[in-house]
Amino acid sequence: MKGLNLIDKLIFLVNSLFATALLLAYLLPYIPPSTFPFLSVLSLGMPLLLIINFAFFLFWAIRFKRQVLLSLFILLIGFNHILSLYMFTGEVNKTEINEAKTFSLMSYNVRHFNRYNWIKDETVTQQIIQFVEQENPDVLVMQDYLQREDVKFEAYPHKYIQLVGKSGQAIYSKYPIVEEGSLDFPKTGNNAIYADIVIQRDTLRVFNLHLESLKINPSVKELQNDSEKLIARVGNSFKRQEEQTEIVLKKIKETSYKVIIAGDLNNSAFSYVYRKLSENYTDAFKNSGNGFGKTFDFDFIPLRIDAILVDKQLKIKMFKNYDKQLSDHYPVMSVLELK
Repeated sequence: MKGLNLIDKLIFLVNSLFATALLLAYLLPYIPPSTFPFLSVLSLGMPLLLIINFAFFLFWAIRFKRQVLLSLFILLIGFNHILSLYMFTGEVNKTEINEAKTFSLMSYNVRHFNRYNWIKDETVTQQIIQFVEQENPDVLVMQDYLQREDVKFEAYPHKYIQLVGKSGQAIYSKYPIVEEGSLDFPKTGNNAIYADIVIQRDTLRVFNLHLESLKINPSVKELQNDSEKLIARVGNSFKRQEEQTEIVLKKIKETSYKVIIAGDLNNSAFSYVYRKLSENYTDAFKNSGNGFGKTFDFDFIPLRIDAILVDKQLKIKMFKNYDKQLSDHYPVMSVLELK
C-alpha cells in the first residue's frame, strides 16, 4: 500500500473486508445450508455486497489508484452473479410476439389479499383482481392465496387450489388442467403444488412453489435487533428450504412433461436452493428481464426471491417485473413459446 495516506489505507482495509465477504458469498450456492446454516444468510446480502464493491471500484478508478484491481478482480470473477442482480436486455417489441403461438404465465405472492391490513387500504383485494384482469395472463400462480368469497378470477375456467387452513397456493388456467397434485411439505404452512396443463396440443407441468418463509420483517432495521437470533432463525429456514427443494426435484425427476417452476423461493438468486432448482432450466428474468428485477419489498436491497424457471424446450419471448405494491411481493410475468 505504498503511496497511500493513512485514510486511504483504512479505506482499502475496509474494501478488502467487503471483497472477502463477497468472495465467500460467491461460494454459497455450492454449499448446502445444512452444512453451514449461519453462512447461508450471506446470500440475502449479496446485492448489497456487489453494490458496495462496485462503489469501491469506482472510488479507486476515479483516482487512478492500482487498488482498483482488487475490486475489479472480485467483480469479474462474479460476473454471472451480477447478471442475476441486474439485466440490460431492454424492452421487447410486442409486435414480435405471435399471440397464436405463445402463452403468458404470471406468478404473484398476494400476501393473503391484505388479510391483516398491512396496507392501509380496504380496496387492495379488488385492486389485485383488477390488475390480474388487466394483464390477463393465460396461467396465474399465486402464493399466500386466501380463500374468500370476494376473490373471483372469472376469466379462468380451470383452477387448482390447495390450502393449509385458510391459505395456500392456487393455479388458475385458461387451458385445461388434466391432472394436479400437492407435495405437502412436512411440518410447515408452506408448500408446492403442480398442475398438468394442455397448451397447443402439448402438456406442460407447472409447479407453484412457496418455499419455507424467513419470518423476518421486510426492513433492514431488524438486522440490527437480536441479530444472533435472527441469523439462527433464517439459517434454520434455509435448511428447511433445502429439504423442500429435494422433494420438488424428486417430483420433477418423475415428470415426463416439459416443466415450468414458478413462485416464491423465499431466497435469492445467489442461494443454494436457487442453483439446484435452476440447474436445468432458463431463468426468464436472466433471459429477458430488465433492471434489478426486484420482487420483494426489503428497504433499499433489491431482493429477487420470486422466479419463473422455464424448460429449455420453451422459448422465452418476454419477462416483466411489475412495480405494483399491493403486497410485500411484486408480481412477475413471462410470455413463452413452445418450440
